[in-house]
Amino acid sequence: MSTIWTEKYRPQTFDEIKGQDKIVDRVKAFVDQKNMPHLLFAGPAGVGKTTLSLVIAKQMFKEDWQYNFLELNASDERGIDIVRNKIKDFARTKSIKDVPFKIIYLDECDSLTKEAQQALRRTMENYTNTCRFILSCNYSSKILDPIQSRCTVFRFKPLEEKDIKDIIKNIAHTEKLKVSDSAIKVLIEVTGGDARRLENILQSCSVISKNIDDNLIFDIVSAAKPKEVLDILKWSSQGEFIRARDLLLDTMLKHGLSGFDIIKQIQKEIWSLEVEDKVKLKMSEKCGETEFRMVEGSDEFLQLESMLASFALIGK
Repeated sequence: MSTIWTEKYRPQTFDEIKGQDKIVDRVKAFVDQKNMPHLLFAGPAGVGKTTLSLVIAKQMFKEDWQYNFLELNASDERGIDIVRNKIKDFARTKSIKDVPFKIIYLDECDSLTKEAQQALRRTMENYTNTCRFILSCNYSSKILDPIQSRCTVFRFKPLEEKDIKDIIKNIAHTEKLKVSDSAIKVLIEVTGGDARRLENILQSCSVISKNIDDNLIFDIVSAAKPKEVLDILKWSSQGEFIRARDLLLDTMLKHGLSGFDIIKQIQKEIWSLEVEDKVKLKMSEKCGETEFRMVEGSDEFLQLESMLASFALIGK
């Protein structure tokens, strides 16, 4: 693959950013005024946090944006030294050409240690005249309250179905792909509003075939088809434990699934079963207990067998 599609299709202007209209409008107003506070972007992966930060820099600094914009990933360099040295050195110097301030974009800042966050707090306070910070994280609760109080907080949401469809149509048109309606439905379900994952899946599929259907997507993402998972649940809830166990093993081996992969799909498909809601609740509770045991290090298949046995007892 000569070009990574997540970079190839990264929006360059505010109008191209999908699914975050309210946030984009507020941020665009800051850029138009050539002034902005420190910003904190919080939300799940692949929804436009880094993209919006780059667009802010490009629109505010134009052709000089690379000289006045520093992008760091806090998960790579998460100690106090990165704040005391690299960030502080960039923040204390004046911006190049006629721009009001520099911008430091700190991605995954919820990975910073508490000591590094304390040092960052002082740096943000001392160099406000020459530098603004854009902090990005998945969980804002991991950011110290004093840092949050210094920022305007924007909470990003997963992309909606219509936004995902727009991205698929744009890529399909540009790359001359044929994406079936069933494939679009699967992509919406599998990606969960993550545009980066969507683009990676489409690029992987396009290498194999220009005609993309749901079967190809399931093969690429190594996921079981909903019908396969539903069959496992049906047999187990009807007391056919051996049949359900064998089907579960075949499905996991065929798609190369781990216990965590299959249990997430089982959890989702429980609600499609034609059984009483009370039974669904008990099955869902058992899923959570099984996943916890696997996280703690228990044998995956043994725990999945135990879960299917519980489903059989619950069904009766």
